[in-house]
Amino acid sequence: QVRLVESGGGSVQTGGSLRLSCAASGAISSIHAMGWYRQGPGKQRDLVAVMTNGGKITLPDSVKGRFTSFRDRAKNTVSLQMNSLQPTDTAVYYCNALTSFQDYWGQGTEVTVSS
Repeated sequence: QVRLVESGGGSVQTGGSLRLSCAASGAISSIHAMGWYRQGPGKQRDLVAVMTNGGKITLPDSVKGRFTSFRDRAKNTVSLQMNSLQPTDTAVYYCNALTSFQDYWGQGTEVTVSS
């Protein structure tokens, strides 16, 4: 079992920045990758960033150049730095940990970007 606890969501105006953090506990050694997904109102859950144990990071085009992710394996944390936020970034953001057997999810943290 892996437990994920997110923090750092909130409200910001267009062009602002937010940083999300996620702390993992439990079966840490089983994690292959950690990252972030988001789910906007009435939308499916989409990938925002994922970082493998080897340090490879994947970002979709929608956030490239604006978002980046940092993973501290010593502290078992992963962060998401979000810059130049747009109203279309409004969503619930979920921390994710991928193991050989299943995905684990945090409880989600809300990000609201107003115009």
